[in-house]
Amino acid sequence: MGAPLDSAELNAHISALQQENHKLRRINAALIERVESGVARGNDPYAVFQHSVVLAEQVRERTDALNQAMAELKASNQLLSDARLRAETAHQHLIDAIESISDAFVLFDQQQRIVLCNSRFKAFWRNSQVRLIAGMRLDEVKRLMSTTGLFAEESRGQDQGNLFYRLHNGRWLQVSERPTQDGGRVFLFTDITDVKRSETARREHAVAQKSHLLQRAVDNLSQGVAMVSAEGVLELWNRRFLELSGLAPVAAHRLFAEVIADSELNLLTPASRDAKGRLVQECEQRLMDGRVLEIRTHPLPTGGFVNTFTDITERYRHAETLSESERWIRLITDHVPALIAYLNADLVYEFTNKVYEQWYCWPRGVMLGQSLREAHSEQHYQRLEAYVARALAGESVTFEFAETNINNQERYMLRSYVPNRLPSGEVVGIFVLIRDITERRRTAEALHQAYQNLELRVRERTAELTSLNDQLLREIDERRRVESRLREAKLEAEQANLSKTKFLAAVSHDLLQPLNAARLFTGALLERREPMANATLVRNVSNSLEDVENLLGTLVDISKLDAGVIKADIAPFALDELLDNLAAEYTQVARSEGLALHFIRCSALVRSDIQLLARILRNLLSNAIRYTRQGRVVLGCRRRQQRLLIQVWDSGMGIAENRMEEIFEEFKRGDVQRPDQDRGLGLGLAIVEKIAGILGHRICVRSWPGKGSMFCVEVPLSATAPKSLPTPAMGESLLERLQGARVWVLDNDAAICAGMRTLLEGWGCEVITALSEQDLARQVDNYHADADLLIADYHLDDEQNGLDAVARINARRASAIPAMMITANYSNELKQQIRELGHTLMHKPVRPMKLKMAMGYLLGGDEVKSRPSP
Repeated sequence: MGAPLDSAELNAHISALQQENHKLRRINAALIERVESGVARGNDPYAVFQHSVVLAEQVRERTDALNQAMAELKASNQLLSDARLRAETAHQHLIDAIESISDAFVLFDQQQRIVLCNSRFKAFWRNSQVRLIAGMRLDEVKRLMSTTGLFAEESRGQDQGNLFYRLHNGRWLQVSERPTQDGGRVFLFTDITDVKRSETARREHAVAQKSHLLQRAVDNLSQGVAMVSAEGVLELWNRRFLELSGLAPVAAHRLFAEVIADSELNLLTPASRDAKGRLVQECEQRLMDGRVLEIRTHPLPTGGFVNTFTDITERYRHAETLSESERWIRLITDHVPALIAYLNADLVYEFTNKVYEQWYCWPRGVMLGQSLREAHSEQHYQRLEAYVARALAGESVTFEFAETNINNQERYMLRSYVPNRLPSGEVVGIFVLIRDITERRRTAEALHQAYQNLELRVRERTAELTSLNDQLLREIDERRRVESRLREAKLEAEQANLSKTKFLAAVSHDLLQPLNAARLFTGALLERREPMANATLVRNVSNSLEDVENLLGTLVDISKLDAGVIKADIAPFALDELLDNLAAEYTQVARSEGLALHFIRCSALVRSDIQLLARILRNLLSNAIRYTRQGRVVLGCRRRQQRLLIQVWDSGMGIAENRMEEIFEEFKRGDVQRPDQDRGLGLGLAIVEKIAGILGHRICVRSWPGKGSMFCVEVPLSATAPKSLPTPAMGESLLERLQGARVWVLDNDAAICAGMRTLLEGWGCEVITALSEQDLARQVDNYHADADLLIADYHLDDEQNGLDAVARINARRASAIPAMMITANYSNELKQQIRELGHTLMHKPVRPMKLKMAMGYLLGGDEVKSRPSP
């Protein structure tokens, strides 16, 4: 049986059946009347009877169908009654269900009229004069909510689906709206007062905790910080602000202007202007106790501002130390005795030093870009052509050469041509080193003449001895006196040689002056975006200059070690301060040679000179990489009682037993396993042994031919920890710090000034270069112009030094300028002097990346110690 019909369908069905029954009755009556009338007319009785039987059968069938329909109608009525009862029961259950829920409930139909609502929804209106009835529209309910003041506040949730209402009694309701299948709406009103209060309490606790954390973070800053509201009230400050301002604890919610008025600090706000009416965002102030503060103001988007106070006293002291160091450097570098030049593969001058140009009587810088044939006479070129050809073929050539310049000065020159090879073996240029040996040549000729005269005298004496035996004793005495004079001459020669060595040790770093300028130029060119061909050429020149630096630096080191100029500065330090830097540097070097560098960290405290120990380890690591074809190099440490063994292992060719002592001799070199690798001068291990002798460290070596070698230096452990130095923070890019920085460069060498300008302007700096203090004063308004950094050479003209120059410049300014001192003097006394004055120290030759980092630290407000990096 199908599903029961509802009341409307049943009534329609009954009505249709009644109409059908009525129609059948009318048909039946018509048929009977027709039959009766036909009989009266005398028709066939049998036919009439037959027709009546058919009609009677049809009436019976229709009657049975009507009875069946009536029975079905009765059953449907019963089912309808049951369904109505169940519907009423379900409706009552629905009412009980919505009454049992804890939320207020209201149901609207398709026309947005109230169908059902529970007592909790009606309870909202209990204290008002509003009477809710079924059929009331949703718009009318919302209007009553607004006009009666039932809901005091309305807000919408983050998902934009729920509404939140605050009632006049302070309780909170969450209103959830859901559509029904027939287009109606259901609203649930949930009491979330407890949840709201809990959330409010949690939010207040979180805000309080964040405020506490913010205050702690601000208190731990190295800068003084003061945050001011839009009303000018001091809202937040830290202990550093109180220390720098000299104030006692400040009461909360005081006006910032009143707080600053109680101190000696200047008031600076985003609206502050200078005498010319320009906005001032930062300023520097010198306090009564000599400290210098940098004050900056930063406006806030919501109004108000934040001021920071930074102690930059050390930066000014560094600047003064650099100025003094620069003056001493310039005093030495003005007297370089050697002639130095560089020719490219086309024999065009790309570098000449001051002495070179003075000998050939050329104005400063004019020789650059000219070929060897153009710069000299044809006769001079033809005399040099054969030697130049040998150098271009890859041979190092040294020869004596008598020259006469255009002023008719005749001198004997010792010329050295060193080819500049690429890793592929191609020669791309020639290094020219010329030394004046006129006096030595004349001395040699005088000695030769004296030797010839001595031979003549010996022959004469021999002839006399054969004839005059009585003069034998006098001749012997004469010989003894000659021998005594020879010993005295030998002693004088040795003393002269030692004096020469000491002189070279004192001034040999002057050779690095022009190379320093060339290094600055090539560093600037490498950082510019030029075509690839130019970039390759510049990189080749940079590599060549680096080879010359290494060559001259090695010779300088040997001369200084022989002359006893280098003194050890023994102090305790953490070994990882040195080894971490070496491992990072030589990992890249080893990788470029197809090798792997394994480093085992060690945090032991040792006593040594960190710079000299770094030189030892650099030479050992360089040798290990040079003499290893494949495999790896290992750097690590082992403890042995109160000493630490720093070991360098390699998997190279090894050293034969009979050559163990020979490898530490000067100019002794092993066989390099890579033919494209530079063999060097063979001074690396000689320098290692000499430096180890100065430090009192023992060098030991073990080797297994064909398998590898191990070099070791023994360093004493330290029981005391070194003073910790602050690690400079590099939170921002170096180039961003250098952009727009105003830099003064003081150097009496025009090439250095030009190189510095090219390099620093490539980094975005605004550069002013000067050859003297007077020149700088003319360009910068007698030192009163704004500047961020002063880079000064230690040695200046007229026996002046950079340290004194920086002191005089800062003495004439309202606020001192941070200074960086550049020098080739590695003495401990000078380093200590620069450290005490608080300037930053940079040794020549200056590497652009190291210069960029030091400038970034100074311009970023970080402290940079004068102690050079290992």
